[in-house]
Amino acid sequence: MTRPAIRIVLADDERMVRTALRAILSAEPGLEVVGEAATGAEAVSVVRELRPDVVLMDVRMPEVDGIRATEQILATLDEPPRVVVVTTFENDSYVYDALRAGAVGFLLKRADADALVQAVRLVARTDSLLFPSAVRALAAEHARTAPAPPAWVSRLTGRESEVLRHMAAGLTNAEIARRMDVGPATVKSHVAAVLAKTGARDRTQAVIAAYEAGFLNVR
Repeated sequence: MTRPAIRIVLADDERMVRTALRAILSAEPGLEVVGEAATGAEAVSVVRELRPDVVLMDVRMPEVDGIRATEQILATLDEPPRVVVVTTFENDSYVYDALRAGAVGFLLKRADADALVQAVRLVARTDSLLFPSAVRALAAEHARTAPAPPAWVSRLTGRESEVLRHMAAGLTNAEIARRMDVGPATVKSHVAAVLAKTGARDRTQAVIAAYEAGFLNVR
């Protein structure tokens, strides 16, 4: 059975950027650009109306920036889309704040078409972390490490700690299951426990929290 197309909303205040992204994505089978927004406020409205699977979100936009827009989208929808930040500068503190707010990853505006398409398919169809090495580099640049580990670190079981490290490496649940020689359902249970204990909405937030807690070494 053919999978339904991945539905995408583009949010960027530059029309040329949106046009370029639409041209690349619309040319790919299984991808459909269903809407555009030129401001953060408009992005929130468009996403609420169209309920896409993925949002490509610029962080620097008028009225409401991409960080606040991401927070509003994730807070108001029962089944929110996966938000990917599209940015000019990979070490931008805005990008890091967007990841902390719930974006699942980021892409550089200079990324080639193949990387763009791969990223959209990855976040829409898998549970893998988007470009884990880039997230690690961003954490090294911006993580505000706590003076003492938060309480959740000591509450992780050995298996949960192992799962969190595998998540940070970008492994999917299926890959973690094979690495740990356990069933996928067991991994899913461990991931859910990690998210609950770290207070994270998703894998990216959990990994960011782990870097900030000093649980993962960013250097």
